[in-house]
Amino acid sequence: MPEQSPEQPTRIALLTDFGAGPYVGQMRLRLSALAPAVPVVELISDLPACRPDLAAYLLPGLARGMPPQTLYTCVVDPGVGTERALIIAQCGESGWWLAPDNGLLMPLLRAHPQARLFRLRWRPDRLSATFHGRDLFVPAAARLVAGEWLEAEPVEARQLVGADWSAECARICYVDAFGNLMTGLSADRLAPAAEVRAGTGWLKSARTFADVAVGEAFWYRNAFDLIELAVNQGRADRDLGLGLGDPISSRPPPAVP
Repeated sequence: MPEQSPEQPTRIALLTDFGAGPYVGQMRLRLSALAPAVPVVELISDLPACRPDLAAYLLPGLARGMPPQTLYTCVVDPGVGTERALIIAQCGESGWWLAPDNGLLMPLLRAHPQARLFRLRWRPDRLSATFHGRDLFVPAAARLVAGEWLEAEPVEARQLVGADWSAECARICYVDAFGNLMTGLSADRLAPAAEVRAGTGWLKSARTFADVAVGEAFWYRNAFDLIELAVNQGRADRDLGLGLGDPISSRPPPAVP
């Protein structure tokens, strides 16, 4: 591992698919003992469960504009307890990342080709087979923010799981509490007047919810610069009949006669 540097993480963000229950609480409580002076923020706990292929496309947006020197501890890990590796990534101003080697970091790494990558070899003395979030990720994160040397080896992005994944994902990657549908597509790829196919219909864009009638479906650039589908004062998941993993497509603006 690299020696301590000005970019050394000083806070920890937790990103998991654990949802409600004891898991995030146990991670936070353990961190309060191992790194009592380090701020710990539960950034998101309802990433798509067991779907690193979807959750991966949310991470760059979640980190955009966040404080530097953050260690993002990411646990979407259906391979927990197997021989899958853990990856540490140092991405400059986008902070440090700790995640399983299951593709979860690949879209982020595409945006940071100069990232320094390491495969973590260190393991704690006590490690359960099914809760590495508490037993492996947490003690590793605590040691990283303390500037401790961990047994690890350099690795290249092309050697990681998901190296062949596309840079974007034309699918529903997240459903929020309001029923809005976040995709893995950058809003920069579409002209404002382009249309998005969702289910059986085509949606036009709007800048914000108040720009369309109550009950009308539309797409917009969300706060993470991703394409998102919504219904003004309604639920897009219910009204459009879409959910996690469902595909979307787009077409250019209609020609003006």
